[in-house]
Amino acid sequence: MVKSLRVILSSMLIAVVLLSTTYDVQAQQSTASARKELAKLQQEIQLTERQRRDQRQALKRAEAQLKLADADLAQAADAVVQQQTKLTELQQQQAELDAKAKQLELQRKQQETLLAAQVKAAYQVGGHDYTQLLLNQQDAVKLERTLTYYQYFNNARMKQLLALKATVAELEALTEKTATNRLEQQQRLSQLTSQQQELADARQSQQQSVKELQTLLSNHQQQLEYLKTNEKSLQETLAKLKAAAANRRLASSTGKAGSLPWPVQGSILQQFGTRHGGGMTASGLIIEAKAGTAVKAVANGQVIYADWLKGYGWVTVVDHGNGLMSLYGHNQTLLKTPGEIVRSGDPVALVGQSGGQNQPGLYFEIRQKGAAVDPLRWLRRP
Repeated sequence: MVKSLRVILSSMLIAVVLLSTTYDVQAQQSTASARKELAKLQQEIQLTERQRRDQRQALKRAEAQLKLADADLAQAADAVVQQQTKLTELQQQQAELDAKAKQLELQRKQQETLLAAQVKAAYQVGGHDYTQLLLNQQDAVKLERTLTYYQYFNNARMKQLLALKATVAELEALTEKTATNRLEQQQRLSQLTSQQQELADARQSQQQSVKELQTLLSNHQQQLEYLKTNEKSLQETLAKLKAAAANRRLASSTGKAGSLPWPVQGSILQQFGTRHGGGMTASGLIIEAKAGTAVKAVANGQVIYADWLKGYGWVTVVDHGNGLMSLYGHNQTLLKTPGEIVRSGDPVALVGQSGGQNQPGLYFEIRQKGAAVDPLRWLRRP
């Protein structure tokens, strides 16, 4: 009996040892598996973080490249505008020179005709030798009268000759000036052609930068973060402008709501308050317009900002007084600098697609005491 009990206890002890060993093996296997899963998860997290870091760096590079492309395009566009302005001035000067030349040519012909008539009249009055008249003193009165006529005609001829000489000299100077003007026009036309090609190249570079940026922003979350950053940058800039405007005294003459002219004419691509990329709410309008179209101030005011702003490109902000400001973004180039006074209808920029837009158009905002309001409430009905 005792022997049987010992056998049973021995068997149970062996079973316990076997179970314990099996449990330890399973526990070790489970722990190893968990550690393996944890290591794998950590690798995935590191990979994701590295990918996000690479994406952020790529986005920063794309933004920097876009800013450079926008700057090159603005510079090229500005050069074209200045060249076209100078050419227009030269053409106006040429028109004035041509009109003056016609007037002088007519004057010269009239002077020649008058001089010819005077020579003919002097010949008819003289009719005989001047020396012979002096020697012949039979009729002193007639001699005196004849000498007076001779003196009169001589003075008149000299006067006309001097006038004709002056006219011919002026014509020669005008001809030289005209030749110089036409040569400068030819040179500037050649420069303009070259600058227009540079503008086209800069526009192509800009479009390539826009494509690269939009490819990076194809991810919804990435796009949302990008737009939020842009909006924050705009809000901070406008907050500073609002604070500065509070200390500036500016007479307001904007008129009532619904009376302002449109900054450009075109169809509306984006309405105020609509949802756009990333789910953000639009604070302004995007008005479709051809690149290079003049962007006009909607009311009298003072330019308080003119610079490149992330997400909005080349931006001009005009303070109209009484807490009212207008903002013009995505421009090709800016025509005014901070501090300049503008009147309603004055060009302040040229339409473009800076800031990452895939087509030309004007981004237009109206801010009332710092808050964005629907511009359509202020603009005239088209």
